[in-house]
Amino acid sequence: MRGKTTLRNTRLVFSLFLLFITIVSSAQKNGVKFTDITEKAGITFKYTIGDFSYKNIIESSGSGITIFDYNNDKLMDLFLMNGTYLEGISDPDGKVFRNSRNSLYKNNGDGTFTDMTEMAGLINKNWSMAAGAIDIDNDGDQDLYLLNYGPNVFYRNNGNGTFTDITAKLGLAGPERLNGFVKWSIGVAFLDYNLDGRLDAMVGNFLAYDPAYYTPATPDFMPHPSEYKGQESMLYEQQPDGKFTDVTRKNNLSYPDSKCMGLTVYDYDDDGDLDIFQANDHQLNFMFRNDNGVYKEVGVEAGVAANSKGIGTGSMHGSPGDINGDGMVDLLVTDLAYGALYLNKGNGLFVDVSESSGIAGAMAGKGSWGAVFFDFDNDGDQDIVAADGTAEELILQYPLLLENDGKGHFRNAGAEQGRYFSTKRSGRGLAVWDFDNDGDLDIIISHVDEEATAALLRNDGGNANNWLGLTLKGSNGPAASIGAKVVVIAGGKRQVLVNQWATSYLSNNDPRVHVGLGKLKEVDTLEITWSDGKKETYKNIACNRYITIMEGKGIMEH
Repeated sequence: MRGKTTLRNTRLVFSLFLLFITIVSSAQKNGVKFTDITEKAGITFKYTIGDFSYKNIIESSGSGITIFDYNNDKLMDLFLMNGTYLEGISDPDGKVFRNSRNSLYKNNGDGTFTDMTEMAGLINKNWSMAAGAIDIDNDGDQDLYLLNYGPNVFYRNNGNGTFTDITAKLGLAGPERLNGFVKWSIGVAFLDYNLDGRLDAMVGNFLAYDPAYYTPATPDFMPHPSEYKGQESMLYEQQPDGKFTDVTRKNNLSYPDSKCMGLTVYDYDDDGDLDIFQANDHQLNFMFRNDNGVYKEVGVEAGVAANSKGIGTGSMHGSPGDINGDGMVDLLVTDLAYGALYLNKGNGLFVDVSESSGIAGAMAGKGSWGAVFFDFDNDGDQDIVAADGTAEELILQYPLLLENDGKGHFRNAGAEQGRYFSTKRSGRGLAVWDFDNDGDLDIIISHVDEEATAALLRNDGGNANNWLGLTLKGSNGPAASIGAKVVVIAGGKRQVLVNQWATSYLSNNDPRVHVGLGKLKEVDTLEITWSDGKKETYKNIACNRYITIMEGKGIMEH
């Protein structure tokens, strides 16, 4: 008996040794560390729920992050959204948070940031959820559409570092109430849905929050999202005069009781037009398939409506990416259970591979909110980062950094890549960006917890491998570039990417397409299928730089 026990112990020790060697080898292989430089960078932002207690679904939902270059200096800037005191919803003591605000941080180019919110004219007293940065008027600078609990606000970029509220002129405030309660917008996806050369806006709306409602069985516990009515998302079509008109019903997109948490626009079935994926909270998700300009909801038919157990869970957002290098774009949908990873099988069909891919085990019980595919080590495959935290109670969780083995299988590598991933927080909004333009992707996360600080994680070592950064610009402004398909062929390897930066919960990533190339020093072929149907091919592109490609005009240096 003692001999058998000794043998078992020996095998256990040997197994643990092999595991240790595997972990160390992986860490040595990519050589990447994420360093928290938030304080050093001068980012002093703190998130507020407008209250001292955590007791309702607005407070638990958090707010997002938007990355954009607001002053055209080729450095990505940072916009962090915030909650605030809400009359009739927050406790009276929460009035001390009435002056909380969003924060616009200018990138100084030396690793530090300066708060420019007041100077830019972006003071807004609403509870802000998300913001879409877009050049709506094709004048060369990025405007900002702010999505709120309450009226939405559209800011025109004046080109001199300041913004002007032109919401009334555009007609984009949204209805005051939906389904009987204050409109609650959670994000926007821009697209040219009718190919008229003008950008349209799909605005996601969440639920009809009734502050007086409580669950009798658990009066001190926030009601479940399923206990509220929904609020339909809305498609706004831009007219020749620049104004926007609600065309939701006209386009078969009216679902008055839906509870949208995230919108992702891309051509999921590769038929040459842009479709809309809507992640819903504790409802089946929607996939609005675009058939020659006519939308049809096919979530169940496509296989992306529910998770692997056939349940519509608390879905947050859809993130498209090719996880196994087969040339087809797959879809990650984070949720409060264990997430869903839908493998694209072609012909508009997906199969849930959450368990076999390894993400279900890693995400189970974490409560994942903001998450994206990104190639953190520039080895040419799509990894995953996720911000985690329990919803109904303020329970902290470990964030996740899941490394792809190149074949679509993931393992949690966070503890090896930085101290942040070994620290429990309650994350919500998350975005990836190359803030220092050094060729590897950094991370910024907003938190709903007692610390309430954001976390800027600098990627150190990801640029040991080669890379290429792309800014795509359509011939008629951004209309033809959003959702464009990018195929990169280098050294016999083929990568397929989507030019879509609104791929994380409440958040917008770096708008540049980032391509990891491993040890390869050149892109042999770059193919772009613009969302207006035009196709272009470029050859022999040198790596380790940012370039801009203008539709019909070719490559320009960044």
